[in-house]
Amino acid sequence: MTDGRPAIVAAGLRKRFGDKVALDGLDLEVPAGTVLGLLGPNGAGKTTAVSILTTLLRADGGRAEVAGLDVATEAAAVRGRIGLTGQSDAIDEILSGRQNLELFGRLHHLSPRAARRRAAELLEQFGLTEAADRQAKGYSGGMKRRLDLAVSFLTSPSVLFLDEPTTGQDPRNRMEVWSVVRELVAGGTTVLLTTHYLDEADQLADRISVVDRGRVIAEGTPDALKRRLGASQVDLVLRDDAGVAEAAAILARVSDAEPVVDRSRRSVSAPVHDRVASLTEVLQAVQAAGVAVDDVALRQPTLDDVFLQLTGSRADAGDDETETEEAAA
Repeated sequence: MTDGRPAIVAAGLRKRFGDKVALDGLDLEVPAGTVLGLLGPNGAGKTTAVSILTTLLRADGGRAEVAGLDVATEAAAVRGRIGLTGQSDAIDEILSGRQNLELFGRLHHLSPRAARRRAAELLEQFGLTEAADRQAKGYSGGMKRRLDLAVSFLTSPSVLFLDEPTTGQDPRNRMEVWSVVRELVAGGTTVLLTTHYLDEADQLADRISVVDRGRVIAEGTPDALKRRLGASQVDLVLRDDAGVAEAAAILARVSDAEPVVDRSRRSVSAPVHDRVASLTEVLQAVQAAGVAVDDVALRQPTLDDVFLQLTGSRADAGDDETETEEAAA
């Protein structure tokens, strides 16, 4: 987009599957040439939103535009402007990298000559030239994801949707994908990213929208969202479950925010503004109350803390039932 309009707009999107509300008035706006991280628990509506924005699903209400086009009335034109990379690789591992790109180029109605030319360009752009004629089954995980991204760029999309692009990848492979995404954005591509890896959103996203129960509950830059929790965070890990409630009450007296309790980890966390004084007060109080503490930490808030504070769950917490419902989208 070069006319100043947002590359992605969603206004009041609604979608229901039977008695399950997947989207309940979702609003999004993504400026051109930026990355929006779309975060939320399983079943929050992320996949449904991406499916609507990529024309794979029709909304029950609201409106959405991608690259200046209405996703409902101009679906074919939208599909010509976007790329989509999901959690699973779409490549054929029996074929080489070059053959994959040429095959998908022909499926995108490129002539044989144009498909060969475009494949060569993308192999170079995504750092795959040396492995171009090897079978994809011999590629590393990071190389396969780069090839998958290259496939989504055959038609030079102005908007790219990345739905959990590094799921199952090791740290090195994830960093390879991050590098490619940064290069694409530097070239003007707009990216909407869904991910359970909050460090990934912190690294790549210009802005973040946190979605829960089908609507956006918080948005802002990663740093702005972390500042909402205060300058520092006190974490207590209790020796047993009996001390959790008392520790939460102590942190509630010291902090301006409601403490976050994770009983599975026997941990209690809360933001504080006066680092040393607050930590001293907490330690004196838990000692006076006879609360057994295994570990205590004072640290800067992370996006994981923001996510837990806003949604009451961790980004990587599984929820098979709601995930299945959303996948049905």
